[in-house]
Amino acid sequence: MSTKVGKVLFIDDDIDVLQAAKLFLKQHLERIDTETNPEMISTLLKNESYDVILLDMNFTRDVSSGYEGFLWLEKILDIDPSAVVVLITAYGDVEMAVRAIKEGAVDFVLKPWENQKLLATIFAAMRLRQSRIEAASLRSKQKTLSADLDQPFSDFIGVCPAMQKVFDTISKVAKTDANVLILGENGTGKELVARELHRQSKRANEVFISVDMGALTETLFESELFGHVKGAFTDAKEDRTGRFEIASGGSLFLDEIGNLPLPLQAKLLTVLQNRKITRIGSNKAIDIDIRLICATNLPILEMVSNREFRQDLLYRINTVEISLPPLRERQEDIPLLADHFLAMYSKKYNRPNKRVSAAGMKKLLKYHWPGNVREIQHSIERAVILSDSQVIQPGDFYFNTPESSEDSMIFDNYNLEDVEKMVIRKAMSKYGGNISQAARELGLTRTSLYRRLGKYGL
Repeated sequence: MSTKVGKVLFIDDDIDVLQAAKLFLKQHLERIDTETNPEMISTLLKNESYDVILLDMNFTRDVSSGYEGFLWLEKILDIDPSAVVVLITAYGDVEMAVRAIKEGAVDFVLKPWENQKLLATIFAAMRLRQSRIEAASLRSKQKTLSADLDQPFSDFIGVCPAMQKVFDTISKVAKTDANVLILGENGTGKELVARELHRQSKRANEVFISVDMGALTETLFESELFGHVKGAFTDAKEDRTGRFEIASGGSLFLDEIGNLPLPLQAKLLTVLQNRKITRIGSNKAIDIDIRLICATNLPILEMVSNREFRQDLLYRINTVEISLPPLRERQEDIPLLADHFLAMYSKKYNRPNKRVSAAGMKKLLKYHWPGNVREIQHSIERAVILSDSQVIQPGDFYFNTPESSEDSMIFDNYNLEDVEKMVIRKAMSKYGGNISQAARELGLTRTSLYRRLGKYGL
C-alpha cells in the first residue's frame, strides 16, 4: 500500500524543468501536476485543491525581474487565501526573497535546486498547509458553536420603557471597551446582556468566557482564573491556562461577582489594574487584553457601605452600569415572552403551535414571578410538554411558590434548610418579591436575604 501523500502543482514555462521535477517528485508525492501556462492557474485551482504550489517567478515575457511571479502569486492568493506557495527563480536574491515572503509566499527556492532540499521545502510547506486547514476548521467550528450558544440570546426581547433603556445603553457601550456592571435579580437575564454586549462589540469574533464567581472556592480561585504550571501544587500534573489568559482578545464575564470574599477581591483588583496575570508556580507575568463584564444579584452599593465589597474594585468594574428590571415591573412584556417561549418550545418538542387562553394569560399576569424571565421560560416549557390541548389553560401552569394562605405552613420535614427555604419563599410571595419588605418580615438585612435567595435559587 502506497504511503505517498501530498498534491503539488508546479508552474514553470520551461518544460525541461517541469519534467525533471516531476520525475523526481513523483517518487515521493501522491500527485504532481505540471503546467507551462500560468493563465491556466484559475482553472486548475477551481478543479483541484493543492497542498503546495511551486511557482516560477519569471516567464518568457519577463526574464529576470520576477514581476510576473508576484503577479501570479497575488492571483493565487485571491483565489485561495490559504494556499501555500513556494516561489522559484534562477535569479533570486535576498531582497526578492524578502518581498516574496511579505506578499504571501511561504518559501523561496533557487534554480538549480538540490533535490533533497526541494523535497524538504515541499514537506515543510505541506505541514504548514495542514496547519492552516486545521486552524480554519477550528475557527469555523468556534464560530458555529458561538452562534449556537448565542441562539437563545438572539431574541432578547422587551417593549417596556425600562428594557428599551437597557437596549439603548447596550448599543451605546458595546462598541467601546468600557467595563460594564450588570445588576438584577436572579433570572432577569444578566448573561443575556453580557452576551449581547460581546456580540455587538469589536471583539465579537473572539471568545466569550463566562465564570461563575459564586461557585469558585478560595483554593480554586487563582488556579481557575490565573492558571498554574505543572508541579505548582500536589494535583498540578500539567500546565493549565487560566480563564483570563483564555479570554485574552475577547470578553470575560464574571458572574455573581458580589459573592467574592474580600481577600480574593484584592487579588482580582491587582490583575485588573496591571492587566497582567501570573500562573501559580511561575514568576512570569503574562499580559492580558480583555473586555470585562461583571454581574451580581446582590445590593453591591450597600455591600460597599457595609465594607463587604471593596469600593476601589467597584469603581474598576462599573464604568457603565446596567440595571435589569424584575419581570413583575415589566408586565407588558409577559405576553411577548410567553409567545416567544411558546414558539421556541413548540418547535423544539415538535408540537403544534400552541397559544395561551385569555384565562391562562390572566394567571401569568397576576403572578409575581420571583424567578423572573427564567421562571416564565420554564413554566411555558413545562406547559408545552404536558398540555394535550392546543390552547394552554390556567391549570397547565404550575408555580413553585405556594398560592395558598400565607398564614398556614405545613412542613413535610424539619430540615432547617428546607424550612428556611419555604419561609423565605412565602415571605417573597407575600410581598410580591419586594426585597426590603420581605427582609424586614424575616428579620434579615437585604444583603443577607439576597445571599439566601442566591443559595436556594429563588
